[in-house]
Amino acid sequence: MTVATGRVVAGRYELSTLIGQGGMGQVWTAYDQRLDRRVAVKLLRPDKVAGQEADELRRRFVRECRVTAQVDHPGLVTVHDAGSEGEELFLVMQYVDGADLSDHLAEHDPYPWQWAVAVAAQLCAVLSAVHAVPIVHRDLKPRNVMVKQDGTVTVLDLGVASVMDTDTTRLTHTGSPIGSPAYMAPEQAMGGAVGPYTDLYALGVLLHELLSGDVPFAGSTALGVLHRHLYEPPLPVRRTRPEVPEALEALVLRLLAKDPQHRPASAQDVYEDLALLLPARGTPTGAPLDPTRPFLRPHAPWPDRARTPAPQPAPVTPAPAATEKPDVARAVDEVKRLLGEGRITQAVDILGGILPAAAEQHGVNSPVVRTLRKQYAATLMDDGQYRRALPELRRLADERSTEAGHADPQSLRFRYDAAQCLEQLGEPAAALAEYRALLPYYENQYVAGDPQLAHDVRRRIGHLLLALGDRAAAHDTLARLLHDVERLHGPAHPLAVEVRRTLQWLGQVRG
Repeated sequence: MTVATGRVVAGRYELSTLIGQGGMGQVWTAYDQRLDRRVAVKLLRPDKVAGQEADELRRRFVRECRVTAQVDHPGLVTVHDAGSEGEELFLVMQYVDGADLSDHLAEHDPYPWQWAVAVAAQLCAVLSAVHAVPIVHRDLKPRNVMVKQDGTVTVLDLGVASVMDTDTTRLTHTGSPIGSPAYMAPEQAMGGAVGPYTDLYALGVLLHELLSGDVPFAGSTALGVLHRHLYEPPLPVRRTRPEVPEALEALVLRLLAKDPQHRPASAQDVYEDLALLLPARGTPTGAPLDPTRPFLRPHAPWPDRARTPAPQPAPVTPAPAATEKPDVARAVDEVKRLLGEGRITQAVDILGGILPAAAEQHGVNSPVVRTLRKQYAATLMDDGQYRRALPELRRLADERSTEAGHADPQSLRFRYDAAQCLEQLGEPAAALAEYRALLPYYENQYVAGDPQLAHDVRRRIGHLLLALGDRAAAHDTLARLLHDVERLHGPAHPLAVEVRRTLQWLGQVRG
């Protein structure tokens, strides 16, 4: 299955980066051209399945897209669109910013048992909603679970789920079982009837892996792994992690029971057992990707998130071979086209992705890279990503002032834009200090005088003083500004009208 970067699916979704691939399809990051947002697109090729099962897969895909789209739960990835194009089926889903649980586990060894409980409890809430449809996920595993920046968990890939009704598809009973061998329940491995209890077994495998660092049944072949699922007992997790509570170990063993009848009755029941082990209400650490946070302060804002720089975007094209050099000029042309079409989010990611290659080709301080960095900062501002734009603007201002002096107009403009970022980020004191430092340059006609910018800076200073509660200083600043604007442009000038209205609101001037 060969798909090219830049291909547009359904006349709307432009494929960007290949992030997953299997025998029957691929998963791409993409851009919704209509709404200018990142999405994930799954492409399936039913014709890669032999015989009548291709038609069966197509029917099952369409049915499951419709049914799973009805599941409304914050822990499930949102389905935006679905359909077919030529021989392919496509599913458009929410783009999730975070780390998959497999990577999260690898970065935290040993995984805190409290985190494992918090992850499992969130998964129980998702499974309970899914099973009520009723749907069985059938492929619950760490790679299909995302931990978002705020610690909430999102379940991916209901695309292999089987709708539980009398019209069970042939794919459920013939050919290879659907799912991943390491997380596959015995009844699923044997091609038997599956149900919510099948997902609970997978949850047990996942919990065992989080607590012990490995799945309970591993092997060099899929057949060997499935044989162990069928016939071997799991190793109790307290043998390797004695600090794990006995109640948690007992729950994992019940989830991993070979006989579905011996497992917990429902995801709700598992949640009730886990709830006794969840942390009490308290103050979160503020660190990203902490799955206990939703329980420590449910629905609370995360103040630290506002101070955490947003992650850099993934490259917008597949990584080039060692001998292949990215085409910087073509990327710049693409950015211009996207900006002309108002597709700012995609333009930002292309600029962020091409900057390292441009620096390698042309040099970090080259005019090409400097121009790209200016465009990157400006586009970040246009996209409302002020926290990411701020350090870029500060670096540009420092570099330019070192080269051309503090009064250089370009350096001052970078500082002005940085002050705007501070203002937008709700940091009025810092913004006020920056504007005050800039004002003498804009008022000095022998340096970088610009009456229009000087008036704008004075207006912003007045409003920031007002925001900081200094009404007297705000009035004095705006009243002097009104006098100067009226003297230069007359009382009907738009800025004069705006400033007069603000002063009237302050109650200091009669209209």
